[in-house]
Amino acid sequence: MKSTRILLAAMVLGSAIGANQANAQCSGNAGGCLTINTASATVNALVKLGMSATTTALSSPTADQIETGALLADVGPTFTVKANRSWTLNIRTSNPASWTYVGTLGGTKPISDLTWSNAVGGTYVGIANADALFLSGAAATNGTAAQAFFKTVWAAGFTQPSNAPGVYSLPIVFSLSAP
Repeated sequence: MKSTRILLAAMVLGSAIGANQANAQCSGNAGGCLTINTASATVNALVKLGMSATTTALSSPTADQIETGALLADVGPTFTVKANRSWTLNIRTSNPASWTYVGTLGGTKPISDLTWSNAVGGTYVGIANADALFLSGAAATNGTAAQAFFKTVWAAGFTQPSNAPGVYSLPIVFSLSAP
């Protein structure tokens, strides 16, 4: 009885293996055989962002500029955008409300004191902690160039918390996507 079960199981297994092998075989009576194998690859939406530098040194205000208030312009990083479809480049800061301050006199500078534009003579907008459209392209590109421009607001008055001596820094996040 036990040997009958083993023989029956072997026959079932052999039939299943034979059926799977038969799917990849062909035979022909005219001396030829043709089978087809389809190769395929999926290309996802691809993007690549090159950035010229990971830091931008902003201009420090002078005593005269602090006395009257100033808007100091600086050139930010340059970018190279590569994408295989339409794309969007966004800008934001990861700080929630203020620049990061290192010093002993309680400096507080709102994030919106850094304004940005994608053109030197363009409209400048205060940076926020939510994505804002920096630049977009309607088609694939092998290297669209872009440039960031910054203007930093320095309030008038030596007693302003945003003018306290120290180092102020703000992380700027650029994100490229192909939606």
